Amino acid sequence: MFVDSIELKLSSGKGGQGCSSFRREKFVNKGGPDGGDGGRGGDVWFIVDKNTDTLSHFKGKTILKAQNGRPGMPRKCTGKTGEALHIKVPPGTQVIDKLTGEVLLDLTEDGQKVRFLKGGIGGLGNVHFKSSTNQRPTYSQPGKPGEEKEVRLELKLIADVGLVGFPNVGKSTLISKISNAHPEVANYEFTTITPKLGVVPIDEYRAFVMADIPGIIEGASDGKGLGIEFLKHIERTKTLLYMIDAANYRDVVEQFEALHNELQNYSQALAERPFAVALTRIDAITPEEANEKMGALMDTLGCSANDGLAKFGADEAYLGSYNESETNPRFVMPISSVTGTNIKPLIFALADVMNK
Repeated sequence: MFVDSIELKLSSGKGGQGCSSFRREKFVNKGGPDGGDGGRGGDVWFIVDKNTDTLSHFKGKTILKAQNGRPGMPRKCTGKTGEALHIKVPPGTQVIDKLTGEVLLDLTEDGQKVRFLKGGIGGLGNVHFKSSTNQRPTYSQPGKPGEEKEVRLELKLIADVGLVGFPNVGKSTLISKISNAHPEVANYEFTTITPKLGVVPIDEYRAFVMADIPGIIEGASDGKGLGIEFLKHIERTKTLLYMIDAANYRDVVEQFEALHNELQNYSQALAERPFAVALTRIDAITPEEANEKMGALMDTLGCSANDGLAKFGADEAYLGSYNESETNPRFVMPISSVTGTNIKPLIFALADVMNK
């Protein structure tokens, strides 16, 4: 089960009670106080672990607490420190204050370890209160309480390339063909209902991570369909790949403009991210129709056909545009995941964009 938002009440451990005791040994007269200090309460730590990719392991848990410190003991022995609470989260997790909405932590690096709540200090034993005027103190301190915080954990996936498109345009088919991801692929809308990550190999030594999110519909930025619930998962991507369906009843230019408007409404910064355009499912139409639709797309995006695709080994039977500068769109390319047309050039083109 994929879970990307969870609410928790976190508490660090309470400090242990100080000990009130007196030394009692044969041949030792008036041994005096020897009560030890209480142990410190356990801390609460967040640890980023790339081997996790969901918050589902917190499902059904609402309260997590570190262990309390143990009480002090006679002979000036300090109580045992409470066991710390280590919370493992996937990269891209934000810790948000449930009451104020403030982002308290943004955990992005694998292996990152952050102390979130400090455990309470243990109380002092009665040995600390001995003085010339009070040689038999019976008083010891209670431990300090731990810290509490109600938080919401939000997961925003971290990827190099994010796929953006309407439902059933071939996003899942593409990521299943070129990566190690195995999403459900079927001929109906919203087969993808949870985000998927896949590692795409470029060559023997290089690879990048691609994110597939559920299809966007018009009004997604206002919460329609799966809405902003999953748009947040492409906020951290370096490059966006718009997937435009060549065989759809909707005009290809209309598809692109609708998708771009939804991203703009959700986040202007996201809409300005480097992006490329892939015209998908060209196997379902003739090369002449594909070239006609490619021409319409390139005219709208202000780019012209060039031989840029040929240097990646593309099929020159189709129009294509590759931009050497750092302006959008980085490239426009017709592809077919079913027949494999231009799939390898697409991978190299995306790698080239990310290296700029």
